Amino acid sequence: MVADVGTKKGEKVDYAILCEGKPIILFECKKSGGDLNISHASQLFRYFTTTEARFGVLTNGLTYPFFTDLEQPNIMDEKPFFEFNLPDYKERDIEELRKFAKTSFNLEEILATATELKYIRAIQNRLAGWLVSPSEEFVKLLVGELRASRFTPAVKEQFTQITKRAFEQFILERINERLKSAMTPDVSAPTGVTWVPTIVTTDQELEGLHTVRAILRGIISSKRIKLRDAQNYCAILLDDNNRKPICRLWLNTPKLRIGLF
Repeated sequence: MVADVGTKKGEKVDYAILCEGKPIILFECKKSGGDLNISHASQLFRYFTTTEARFGVLTNGLTYPFFTDLEQPNIMDEKPFFEFNLPDYKERDIEELRKFAKTSFNLEEILATATELKYIRAIQNRLAGWLVSPSEEFVKLLVGELRASRFTPAVKEQFTQITKRAFEQFILERINERLKSAMTPDVSAPTGVTWVPTIVTTDQELEGLHTVRAILRGIISSKRIKLRDAQNYCAILLDDNNRKPICRLWLNTPKLRIGLF
């Protein structure tokens, strides 16, 4: 689609998705698998300003950061409000991406949640960074809250290490609490009723399902490939039918295995 900018005529957007004949999402495509940074988005910035589009996507085919104009109207933000990583995505990312589907696209709804998504992502990134390497400002804040002493280099070093261990232990304890909750029988169950352990489908098992779907996508619709979880393995079935097994995955043991039929 042509997107003239000032004296520059005939410049074209790599891809444009139209809504009622007008561009709504613009795509700027870079080398497959190459690095992406804001300096690669100069064309996208120009196109965004000269069209009626509300979303811009800069992609290398694997990573898809989504931009809009939360900070200044009709000027694309420098930071994305949402990013979809094709090789490594979470289930909640699927839910956000689904909002852009043709059958459910709602401009107002997406824009209403864009600000929240942007800051949730920023906070998660900051917390992940602090988990590995707590910033001096964060450690100083904790020292001020917990200990009435000067923030000397020795105190900084001591509390930086303490903060890292506290983060690690806190996360491990939360995980253990969730596991214990899942494995604890319901004490309110009637006498004589046999307790069946809760089956939890893990992210790794879901990734296995998506991998099988990707391998077979040229042969059969991914909608027909289903996951049925069991206590010790998860089964990948055709049409969710036990008589049509594709494979079984053992991913909850130290030795990962796949069973083929």
